[in-house]
Amino acid sequence: MINGKKIVVVMPAYNAEKTLEMTYKEIPMDIVDEVVLTDDFSKDNTIEKAAELGIKEICAHEQNKGYGGNQKTCYNRALELGADIVVMLHPDYQYTPKIIQSMAYMIANDVFPVVLASRILGKGALKGGMPLIKYISNRILTLFENIMLRQKLSEYHTGYRAFSAEVLRNINYNVNSDDFVFDNEMLAQIFYAGYEIGEVSCPTKYFDDASSISIKRSAIYGFGVLRVSFAYRFHKWGVIKSKLFIK
Repeated sequence: MINGKKIVVVMPAYNAEKTLEMTYKEIPMDIVDEVVLTDDFSKDNTIEKAAELGIKEICAHEQNKGYGGNQKTCYNRALELGADIVVMLHPDYQYTPKIIQSMAYMIANDVFPVVLASRILGKGALKGGMPLIKYISNRILTLFENIMLRQKLSEYHTGYRAFSAEVLRNINYNVNSDDFVFDNEMLAQIFYAGYEIGEVSCPTKYFDDASSISIKRSAIYGFGVLRVSFAYRFHKWGVIKSKLFIK
């Protein structure tokens, strides 16, 4: 806890057996009250590894629900457990758990209700091995989104995020896509609801066992990001209503 706020770390897992232990052991358990792992019908022994590590809250999907669907289970369970602050951490060890305390502190002290760990602030992305094409795509999409949403984030595509429970209760994330664009839809919903988002710099690591999506899936995600940006702006203008922004 920080300032009496219950902190729950959620990990949406898929084939994370090889990296889960490295990730879990760096979680600052002196402030984290509970860890929830949701397994999206992995083909390896992720669930067994989680149990071996002593993770008590394990949610196992009986079929693959997708990255977004996995996150829905994460957040729903964290709220059921009475979380005040929810930190979403990938179990693939691409992001360091060592900055959970910094992210949670900002929320617990009412600095920001949402905090993103940005790979773009500083030189963390390319230094950590982010492919150049993904870096360029990230920058182009982020520029477009900042223009359409009228914000100034350094990036919208990090998978390392912390939320106050209030924010999660006040956006309808359960209507979002079950695919990767879920992340983007969620940020658009948060801005639409009038919340501010803070950022901290985060080093990142790209290696063989870290999760990554294919070029094809990346392209699908990119078009999804454009769709969400237009949906946000058109809904704001009252031209076309989007279910994303109807509570």
